[in-house]
Amino acid sequence: MHGLHKKPLIMAFVCFDLILIDQITKWAVTEFLFNQGQPRFIWEWLTSAGARTPFQSIEITSFLNIVMVWNQGVSFGLFNHDSPYGAYMLIALSLTITGAFIWWLRQSTHPMQTMGILLVISGAIGNVLDRIRFGAVIDFIDIHIGTNHWPAFNAADSFICIGVALLLIHTLWFEDNSSETEKDNI
Repeated sequence: MHGLHKKPLIMAFVCFDLILIDQITKWAVTEFLFNQGQPRFIWEWLTSAGARTPFQSIEITSFLNIVMVWNQGVSFGLFNHDSPYGAYMLIALSLTITGAFIWWLRQSTHPMQTMGILLVISGAIGNVLDRIRFGAVIDFIDIHIGTNHWPAFNAADSFICIGVALLLIHTLWFEDNSSETEKDNI
């Protein structure tokens, strides 16, 4: 990963691969686990909205279900809404934040920071693609203990969370503390 932050083509490839992983997992869940008809090929699924599959759940283990949930809010179902304009507002907000992260990516000089930013950008774009096509995001991972469920999420949400964690770790432990050093020298 050393030098990743200096190679735009590699960064674009990593971002594309992460978005593809997110979309393939959503395609597999909707087309093979919860589709009542003939599964569509991935290209057809990616280029057409199709009908929204109703809520369904498959128990995998005592703490994990695969579910079919349409999230009209932000990550983990926060601010879920039924407004037809909500999707447009969330698309605009997500693209604005993604633009800011792309600007930050261009300034990045540390591999951990670069990877964190790439994960956030990829996750945001993966969810924006769902909002554009369906007006909502496909969430399918349901982790629970007994009847206490964590909000359903997807690979893109995981990328965003891991990316933010890497950015926090970078900021707390690897960020240049030159302002503190300057204070100590006074």
